[in-house]
Amino acid sequence: MKKIKDKKPAGRPKKYNIDTEQVEKLASFGCTNVEIAAYFGCSENTIRRNYGENLSKGREKGKIRLRQMQWKAADKGNVTMLIWLGKQLLGQADKSEVTWENPVDGVEFIDV
Repeated sequence: MKKIKDKKPAGRPKKYNIDTEQVEKLASFGCTNVEIAAYFGCSENTIRRNYGENLSKGREKGKIRLRQMQWKAADKGNVTMLIWLGKQLLGQADKSEVTWENPVDGVEFIDV
C-alpha cells in the first residue's frame, strides 16, 4: 500500500499582505482597481480576483457618503443640489420647447 503524503495547498502561496479594510477604504474614495493595485504593489488582476467583494462594498460606502453630503448641501439651501435631487429622485425635468422655422426663404421642405 502506498503512503499518501500530506497535500500542500494548490497554487502559489500568497506573497502580498493586503488589508481588506484598506481595499474597502480606497474603493470608497473612488480609487480605480489599477490605483489600488499600485498602492499595494500587486497586479490589478490580483485585486479584482481576490478582493472583488471588498471593492464593491467600498464603492457602495462611497456612494452612501456622497449621497449624505448631497442631502446636507440641499438642507443648507443649495439650489443647484435641490434641482439635481428633484430631477434624480422626483422625475422632474427642465421644460424645453422645440419650434421649427423655415431656415431659408423660398425652400419648401417635404416629409419623406
